[in-house]
Amino acid sequence: MTRPHPLPALLAVVAGLLTGLLAGLLVQAAPARAEPGGTQDPVGVWPLLPVPEVVRHFDPPDSPYGAGHRGVDLAGHAGQPVRTALPGTVVFAGPIAGRGVVVVGHGATRTTYEPVAATATVGTTLAAGQVIGTLQLPGSHCFPRACLHWGWVAGDTYLDPLRLVGAGPVRLLPLWRDQPVARAIGRRGVATIATDVGATR
Repeated sequence: MTRPHPLPALLAVVAGLLTGLLAGLLVQAAPARAEPGGTQDPVGVWPLLPVPEVVRHFDPPDSPYGAGHRGVDLAGHAGQPVRTALPGTVVFAGPIAGRGVVVVGHGATRTTYEPVAATATVGTTLAAGQVIGTLQLPGSHCFPRACLHWGWVAGDTYLDPLRLVGAGPVRLLPLWRDQPVARAIGRRGVATIATDVGATR
């Protein structure tokens, strides 16, 4: 009696591993969690409508005074309404270094918008999506184009505001986390690969 050749079973195992690896790479992680308190990110709205082009993405600095981009730049046009991404209270509305800035507090975090000619005043309570002012051209990071610089801050930590609208970066998931890949060889020599591709945190 001849033994079955081990090559088909081995190829099935390799194919299963590759399938699991691709699944892990293509699955987007669950929304990242905000640093304060470890709670899940709030669900916000885009501050410009229709959904704008992201001209420049978030690039946090390595140190408090280091180079980087502490928010995102969204393409718009001068005079366009700017809306608060989350419900909150206006804590600042006025010029800073020659450009109009609006800051809305949301408990442990705050969102920032510039350059904006504020229509909302300090102390105003806002619903998500409520207009806080209009986009200005002077002070634009994209000059001669108009764009909104939108930030999200927790204490002294800058966060990616695109997380609020589900447009943050995609995280690549590992093939496995705490447990190695489980292999079960069936009666006919077919390998079954089980891969954990659930939320990473």
